[in-house]
Order: sequence, then C-alpha cells, then structure tokens
Amino acid sequence: MNRKPLAIAVKLAMTGALAGALAACGGGGSGDASTSDASSGTSVGAVSGFGSVYVNGTRFETNGSVSSDDGLEREDQLEKGMILKVEGDWDDRGQGRADKVSYDDTLRGPISGMSWDEVTRTGTLTMLGQSIALDGKTVFRGATPTALADNPQGYRVRVSAWRLEDGSFRASFVGARAIGLEFDDNNEVEIEGVVADLDTSAQTFTINGFLVDYTSAVGDDGFSLDDLANGIVVEVEGYLDGNTIMAEEIDDEDDLFDDDDDVEISGSIYDYDAASGQFSVNGVRVQIDGGTEFDDLRESSLADGLFVKVEGGFRNGVLVAEEIEGRDSDAELDGRIESLDLTNETMVVSGVRVQLTGNTLIDDDDDDEDDRRSRVQDIQSLQVGDYLEIEGRQQSSDGGFLEAISIEREDDDDDDDFELEARVSAIGADSITIMNLEVLRNGYSLSGAQVGDEVEIGYRQTIGGLYELTENVEVDDSNDDSDSDD
Repeated sequence: MNRKPLAIAVKLAMTGALAGALAACGGGGSGDASTSDASSGTSVGAVSGFGSVYVNGTRFETNGSVSSDDGLEREDQLEKGMILKVEGDWDDRGQGRADKVSYDDTLRGPISGMSWDEVTRTGTLTMLGQSIALDGKTVFRGATPTALADNPQGYRVRVSAWRLEDGSFRASFVGARAIGLEFDDNNEVEIEGVVADLDTSAQTFTINGFLVDYTSAVGDDGFSLDDLANGIVVEVEGYLDGNTIMAEEIDDEDDLFDDDDDVEISGSIYDYDAASGQFSVNGVRVQIDGGTEFDDLRESSLADGLFVKVEGGFRNGVLVAEEIEGRDSDAELDGRIESLDLTNETMVVSGVRVQLTGNTLIDDDDDDEDDRRSRVQDIQSLQVGDYLEIEGRQQSSDGGFLEAISIEREDDDDDDDFELEARVSAIGADSITIMNLEVLRNGYSLSGAQVGDEVEIGYRQTIGGLYELTENVEVDDSNDDSDSDD
C-alpha cells in the first residue's frame, strides 16, 4: 500500500486546519474514513504517534477514552510503543476513525534482571520468570535502558510485548517506576502465557515455569476457573508472595477479532508451516492463499521470528491474509540531518535519503522528554544538525533510500563520524555506493565486499562535501539475497 498520512497531516498543519480540528475535539473527533477502499474491523499494533493515535500506519481519530483494566482510561495516558486494539474504520490513505481503543499490559511487576548493550541496542529483561527481548524499537519510559540494567532490582515495570513461539516476548514498550511507586491499578503483577503443570487439588499451575496459586482467584470477564486446562493461554493478575504469584483474577485470552472482520495485526511469526501456508502472530492463526500479496519480503523468506504486519479478513477463527508486509529492519544509519522536506516526508541524513511513513516511530534519547507531542510536532521537532540513530528497510527504487521504522535523536552526541549498515549497490575502483551514497575508499579496504552484500561502514563528510571511509568495510558473514520486494 502507498500511504502518506504524514504528508496529509503536515499539509493540514501548515494550513492550520489540523490545529483547529484538534482544538475543537480535544485530539479526537468524528472524522469520516468512508472511501471506496475503506475497511471496517480491528487493527492491533503499537502506537507510533499521537494526534489522535497512529497504529499500523493509520491515524485514528478517537474520542479520547481508552478501555483498560490496567489503570488507563484516557488517550493522554498512552505512550508510544504500547500495543493497542483499535476497533473502527480506516482507509488506504492512512486515515481512520476509532470506535473503541483498548489497552492491556502483557506483563507487570518487579524486574529480576536485565542486560543491555548500548552499542547494538539490544538486551534481555527478566521478570516473573519470563524472558523479554529488547531492541532499538523498544520504547522506554520512566528510566533509560542503561539505568534499568545498572539497577534492575530498583524498578518495577509494565511491559507491552509481542509473544514469541517459545513463550518468551519481544518488548514494544517498557514503562518503569522506582520500587515503592505503584502503577494506577489494583493488582501489582500481571503475567500472560500458556498454562502448564495444572494441579486442581493444590490449585496451582505454572507459566513458563513460574508458579501461580489460584486458591483465592476469581474468573474475570465470564471466564470460569473450572475451564483451566494445560495448554490454554491466560492472563493472571494478583500479587507476589516470594516466588509465587497469588492470583486474584484470571481471564482466558480474549479473541482479538470478530468473525468477518477486516483486520490488521503486527507481530512476530511463530509456528510457521510452509506446507500448509499457515503461521501464528500473537495467538492469531494466519492463512496464506493464492491471493496473498507480499510487500518488502518474499513468501520464501517467511520464518519464525520474522516481524510482519498482516492484513486480511478474519474467517472462522483464521486470518486469511490479503497482504503481508515485512516490518523487520534490515538497515541502520547513524548520522546528522542535512536537509528536510516535510511535504514529501523525506530528509537527507549524512548523505542518505530517508523516507518517513505513518509507521515511523520518532523518539528522543531522554526518558524525561515530554512525549505527548502530536505526530506533526514529532516531525517538526526534527532539525538540521540533529544526530539520529535510524533503523529501517532499504528500498532499491529510485536508486535506493532508507524507509525509517524507528528514529531516535541523540541530543548530546557530538560525533561527526557516521555509520551505515546496508546492502551494497555498486563498487568502483576507489569508492563504494550504498543507497545512492558514494563513499570514497580513502585508503581503506573494500576486500570481500560485493554488490548485494550487507556491509557496515564508518564514514565522514569532507570539507569539500564528499564522503570518505574512516575504517575498513566490514562484510556481514550471514549475507543472503535481499528480501525486499520493490
């Protein structure tokens, strides 16, 4: 799909129309998403911006309310990265109307351990016996990942995450509070996962090895404790007693979608079966058929762990995929903004053209930053000279550019050396070219690099405005054919 919601939003803002509309409806409204390409159903994905809320590349107008059992009642309590369920209508222009916005913590409670590598921006958080993968697209609020890793036992967190095949999670949002400060809810811990080791006499079971005692629990939202069984997915809320969760409320996993819904959902693939053309995303079974289109990946590249967005129709408990879009980043860029074109949603960062989309998450390297900016304000806050860390997908059309998935601004970075990890488009006698950026050899080695290879380069801009290497080119040993479908 070729959506440009940011261009629409920016143009409206420049004429004052958006500001007037938001002032009139407090950030919500009753906009009409009725077009010939309109969908009506449910969209599940992480918040990438506000004004009202951006989910899966669509700007959904809302009435400002949120349905949640976790102490969130208003849109202004949401944060980027939180995974929402939005029921309403949307169109191919990236405009929509939300009838209902729902949020539910995946995990909540004290941290037992955390690792974080500031260079690779990856790590692992453990809590309630669960393992949660962290990466550059994870949004942190309340404490930086470095602060959490330095003193994990000093914090409790709420986590919004995608469930993976092995029962672990991939965090989209981590909100931290110092120990002693509670979140606005009645239960101090929450856990989600598959029931195992059920003992109806002792009234206990485990989730990924962590013990749950349900002697004092009640079923929530119509769920009966008599229906507990090994293999079902449940949500448990309660409090900790040593290494045991004393459950107070238990609910089975809600059906995300209604039958015959138009739906879209983002998440990591698991339980992929190439023979049947089926896989699961966050508990939803997906079926590929002859009409399924693939965007930014090939069907042959589907695999467990791949992050995708799936759009289609929900039929008899199965999501029949009409389009599957690759959402894993395959390129990274650290550099400075040289120019901005808000109308076309593009900027040039250290010689590389970067395209923004409605899915682009724009964040700052500062957990105290006021993140209630609208999507338009997010874009307008970017300034020439800002140093950015960008993850995205390398596109080959128009000579090549980087489609940004996440942008983090490094406020205090004085570095004038840049880094780029992407696929090579050309190699000359004295230069290497990646996404239309020609970088001079400058005496460094290009040994082993070939067109199509994924490489990592360090480079800088010369006084004359050219670019030159600052180190030897590193070739990724795991290189294979590109999955981009341009």
